[in-house]
Amino acid sequence: MANKAQLIQAINQADERLSELYGKENVSAQKARYIEAVEKFCEIYGERDNLVIFSAPGRTEIGGNHTDHNLGKVLAGSVNLDVIAVTSATENGRIRVQSKGHREAVVMVDDLAIRDNEAGQSVSLVRGMASRFQQLGYQIGGFDAYSTSNVLRGSGLSSSAAFEVLVGTILNGLYNDGSVSAVDIAKMSQYAENEYFKKPCGLMDQMASSVGGIITIDFCDKENPVIEKVNFDFQKSGYALCIVDTGGNHADLTSEYASIPGEMKAVASYFGKSVLREVAKEEILANIATLREQFGDRAVLRSLHCLDDNKRVEKEVEALNNGDFDVFKQAIIESGNSSFRFLQNVYATVNPKEQGLSLAIYIAQGILEGKGAYRVHGGGFGGTTQNFVPVEMVDSFKSAIEGVFGKGKCHILFIRNHGGIKVL
Repeated sequence: MANKAQLIQAINQADERLSELYGKENVSAQKARYIEAVEKFCEIYGERDNLVIFSAPGRTEIGGNHTDHNLGKVLAGSVNLDVIAVTSATENGRIRVQSKGHREAVVMVDDLAIRDNEAGQSVSLVRGMASRFQQLGYQIGGFDAYSTSNVLRGSGLSSSAAFEVLVGTILNGLYNDGSVSAVDIAKMSQYAENEYFKKPCGLMDQMASSVGGIITIDFCDKENPVIEKVNFDFQKSGYALCIVDTGGNHADLTSEYASIPGEMKAVASYFGKSVLREVAKEEILANIATLREQFGDRAVLRSLHCLDDNKRVEKEVEALNNGDFDVFKQAIIESGNSSFRFLQNVYATVNPKEQGLSLAIYIAQGILEGKGAYRVHGGGFGGTTQNFVPVEMVDSFKSAIEGVFGKGKCHILFIRNHGGIKVL
């Protein structure tokens, strides 16, 4: 813990730490960002002598497209975009979080019941995280925080999960000596989003943000998913992770997203199961005539994609553990092709004129074929594509993409090896 002057001095001397989180080329910009956050905290809440900085990263889904909600397998990683918070523990039982550009969230730790009128607001996530800590027997208390995020909203990098994990990491660091595991913080974050924020979601986003690095998750047991770190240092791979924001409109796409798990689970129900994880691919193929008549061809195709993508996750993990990036890239492209043709989440049927993701994939294929990899990123229907680009091709790739979608639409990232942490 430190006062303002001490913390700013520590930031200016934290080149190695910041390089780990953001890359050497971004250290100077991050120092400026951190110092601005410290100064803003002191401007809002006054100078303190117990300041601490925490960070929680955004995440990228690498493998397993729309498999988690049917208790499948995924491959995910934390990225070098994050939410940070300058914090100070208080003794008044009040949590105040001022996020840059948003209304201050204020929660009293003796008033943690669900409030329906807070659904969809960040204050509900703060209240939900504090409540879950308390429910599970952990210590909670008041704190003030000023947070700022560079996780791109609507980019498929999951800014909401990063915020939830950040609040959990703060409560863990300030009041529990770091004793709460990253896995448990992820589960608490999902609870807060489901019950308080009122948004149904899987666990992948929170787990990738909280645990950090590249991880594979097997959701075979919903309450106790199997999480494993993947032994691969992405920063030494010779590739950049380029997320392309096509600027798609997400309005009125709820039904498109909901139809995917709905159709998959409908097929599973034919076999008396609740999720596709409990159904063998051979069973679907053996009953395909009846299934397509009862549920439609798209539901059958989506179900086959889900089961195939579970296997691709295994292939991707094995390739990375063996250091075979060529096999990994091949599996990424296979997953992307399956998402496009069979999962059918690259453009929305309600707005067929808007096909930015299809166009971005076409451009990427023309540039990267035989050299890199490309696929739809996350939920699909709009938003972003994911590309693994050789570092020597990044400039030309970015120029070609931004020539179509506009300046600032190609985001060059890497997988960071830390999840939710105390930085300084």
